[in-house]
Amino acid sequence: MSKRNTQAAKTAARERLRVERERQAKRAKAKRQVIVAASAIGVLAAAGGIGYAVVQANKPSYWEEAKSDKVVAPANTTGTDGTTVTIGKSTAKKTLKVYEDPRCPVCAQFEQVVGTTVDKDVEDGKFKIQYIGGTFLDGDSLGQGKIGSNGEGSKNAMSAMGAALNVSTEAFAEYKTALYSAKWHPEETDDKFKSDDYLIEVANTVSALKNNKAFQNDVKNGTYDAWALAMSKTFDTNKEDVTGTPSFVMDGKKLVTSAGNQPMTVEEFNTAIDAALKG
Repeated sequence: MSKRNTQAAKTAARERLRVERERQAKRAKAKRQVIVAASAIGVLAAAGGIGYAVVQANKPSYWEEAKSDKVVAPANTTGTDGTTVTIGKSTAKKTLKVYEDPRCPVCAQFEQVVGTTVDKDVEDGKFKIQYIGGTFLDGDSLGQGKIGSNGEGSKNAMSAMGAALNVSTEAFAEYKTALYSAKWHPEETDDKFKSDDYLIEVANTVSALKNNKAFQNDVKNGTYDAWALAMSKTFDTNKEDVTGTPSFVMDGKKLVTSAGNQPMTVEEFNTAIDAALKG
């Protein structure tokens, strides 16, 4: 083999090596571009996901939106937005204001112990009741009308109570008793009342509401959701300085025991109500 042929072979080999290196460099560059592009897409996707999450978090909740809905007042109500709910004989001279929250465990305790006594007094015409319902156990701020994040059971139960009130005052009273009963009232931390199905299940123990399709549709459709919020606002803006439940007010004065507490037994309630009726 001549020197010339040997040199030509070397030159050809070097050229092939150069071409191969250029090819590999192009492949490496293309790979880097794909990685960078994928990373950029990932970052954009993450940013988009975060942005979507932020938008969702800042969107008003269903109950926030319901605040601006037109209030549909149940039958058997009076006053602004139908928030005056009176139970009892019109001939009763005195009115006992009862402040409660559907999820309130102490309210449930009172109703289970003293509820029948109150019902009998109302039936006998000793006084009538004005019911004022609050929803602060859902996390709603007293006096500020803000919807919180501790649940929605109080608001949902209040709406269902509005549906019961639309049937009759008797249905409302019996349904309220059932909701506060030992069998159906959940622990304060259990937001069971947010379930329409659960509220309807409880209602089926009340004769006037059992399998009542109109009532059930009102519960499922949220017919009285805005009313429930209006009622809660009435609680929040009360003029009796009521900040807890249950609370009882007659003639502008709170019913309390000699120790200054809410009456929680039949004896305590009878003593407090008798004094209020005389006053």
